[in-house]
Amino acid sequence: MQSAASLAPTDRANQQPDPATGDMLATRPHLSMHAVSGLLLGDVPLNAIADTLGTPCWVTGADILRSRYRELTGAMAEAGLPVSVHYAVKANDHLAVLRVLGAEGAGADVVSGGELRRAVQAGIAPEAIVFSGVGKSEDELRLALALGVGQINVESAEEIVRLSSIAAGMDRIAHIALRVNPDIEAGAHDKISTGRLGDKFGIDHRDILALYAQAAGLPGLRPVGLAVHIGSQIDRAAPFRAAYRRLASLVDALRAAGGQVGTIDCGGGLGVRYRDENGLSPRALAGAIRAELGDLGVRFAIEPGRWLVAPAGLLLASVLTVKRQRDGAPFVVLDAAMNDLLRPSLYGAWHGILPLSAAVAAGPLSPAHVVGPVCETGDSFARDRMLPELRPGDRVAILDTGAYGAVMSSTYNARPLAAQALIDGGRWACIRARQPVEALWRDETVPDWLQRADLPPLQDRLR
Repeated sequence: MQSAASLAPTDRANQQPDPATGDMLATRPHLSMHAVSGLLLGDVPLNAIADTLGTPCWVTGADILRSRYRELTGAMAEAGLPVSVHYAVKANDHLAVLRVLGAEGAGADVVSGGELRRAVQAGIAPEAIVFSGVGKSEDELRLALALGVGQINVESAEEIVRLSSIAAGMDRIAHIALRVNPDIEAGAHDKISTGRLGDKFGIDHRDILALYAQAAGLPGLRPVGLAVHIGSQIDRAAPFRAAYRRLASLVDALRAAGGQVGTIDCGGGLGVRYRDENGLSPRALAGAIRAELGDLGVRFAIEPGRWLVAPAGLLLASVLTVKRQRDGAPFVVLDAAMNDLLRPSLYGAWHGILPLSAAVAAGPLSPAHVVGPVCETGDSFARDRMLPELRPGDRVAILDTGAYGAVMSSTYNARPLAAQALIDGGRWACIRARQPVEALWRDETVPDWLQRADLPPLQDRLR
């Protein structure tokens, strides 16, 4: 069953009404509405950031990242679990985010050479990095071995053989975990489910015993355990417990055959509240690990991404125009678009939308379609959303965009990447300037035979 966050707007006819402004603020204590300053993240008025950096603009709260990391690690410690936390860099790879979480003690879970370099650049030690991913190139594996990453999660029989050859040729030992595909339906959106046999990820659980023994006999490899990741935005403990139960039986069988298993990477996937979901608490995840794997005498790793960073981020946008229709709700056209925040177009994902002005937010509600200016019908953030009247120039915050927001942005329609800001306590700083439009073609070249000497530079035409 899909969560409300993964349902397209037309699939919600029988859902409860969207949460009102007060409800969204009540469930997000880091946000508040000041009568004069408007919407605040922590102690910082978001209008102040928009005044300085313009819109669209991403905003991330460092204090929220720290608070959620501590809640997560506290739940694991309370359950008595020896756990290392490896932040899933794919959720939000900004160096400032990595620096904040790394300073809290987080390692990193990476899925590319670029993410690996980013994590190291941010100060995360290579030995605290797990390299996951179904398609690692030879260059990426060489980089991982050269840096000395703590663990490589292998995802196929072919990768085991290839990694052995590379590691032996470099005279290195690769500490590996075999990623198990447990054939578990996690209940999340189809595009973010990763633990079913029809998915591209992991090794069929029926092949683990043979491949673990094969890996143990190959040069350059040291199998240390198993890994699993069944999907994202999971809001029930049952799928985790089913996957971990399968891993426990595999550990028993591997040990009975003489295998050494000292680590289990439990993956990530904790769901968060976007609309009205319950999400899943860190205590519930810790309970699932404790119940199914706690007696195995192993060390654990987890790979949280969305749960740590989604609530810490906002996308600020301004209303460009309000397009009235003869029939139906008006289109509120923002200066943010699907090239900035792709999730609604890609997954039908629901994100809360709040005006930055307290006066506007207090107005009567009516349905509106909130869209972007990109030349695609799918460039839509919300349909028939109950909102106060918005006028050109009004600003809004699109909530819970800290995960899979800025990191998935593109420059489609020749739209430069938006600015980014970080709030830390009562201070804030720009952590990425708005991309200059000239940067969109700075690295492009035109062959000599297509050059035109009679065309003056663009800047001369704008004088």
